[in-house]
Amino acid sequence: MTKKLDLTRLDLMDALDLAILVEQEAMERYEELVAQMREHRTEEAASFFHFMAKAEAKHGADLLTQRAKLFGKAPRRVDRSLLWEVEAPGYETVHPFMTLREALNVALDAEVKAYAYFAEALKLPLTPPVKKLFEELLQEEIVHQEMVKKELAKAPPEADTTPEDFADEPMAQ
Repeated sequence: MTKKLDLTRLDLMDALDLAILVEQEAMERYEELVAQMREHRTEEAASFFHFMAKAEAKHGADLLTQRAKLFGKAPRRVDRSLLWEVEAPGYETVHPFMTLREALNVALDAEVKAYAYFAEALKLPLTPPVKKLFEELLQEEIVHQEMVKKELAKAPPEADTTPEDFADEPMAQ
């Protein structure tokens, strides 16, 4: 049975827990992508994904600190089964031998996706504290998008060849 998260029933503690879980999921996905890119010796993409993993971890830690100040060690009532890829890059968006520019675009798409999630949530009848938190999270996504766009502007243009052009063909065993 699939559980569904009713955002209109969240209190501030649950909303903070949701936000923390969103950041954790994104951080873990970026860490997976770092390992994948390093396996394929695509270090520029790996380095950028590592940067994103650290950024997501920091934002999650900030939210966790906020939660602890407000609610101490109260048990969490929201769990990861209630969300999927709110901010985490989709598996289908990555491939071996990604360029830095491709990695930046993956991150930008993830930030846009998170923005859309919170923008849709803000259309719901939320309690004032939850609405305020989601508005803050929405603004954070805008800041993150701008940061990625600045990096995209500095990134070198794509080459006529891709790293996949140099990948070895599978060999018969």
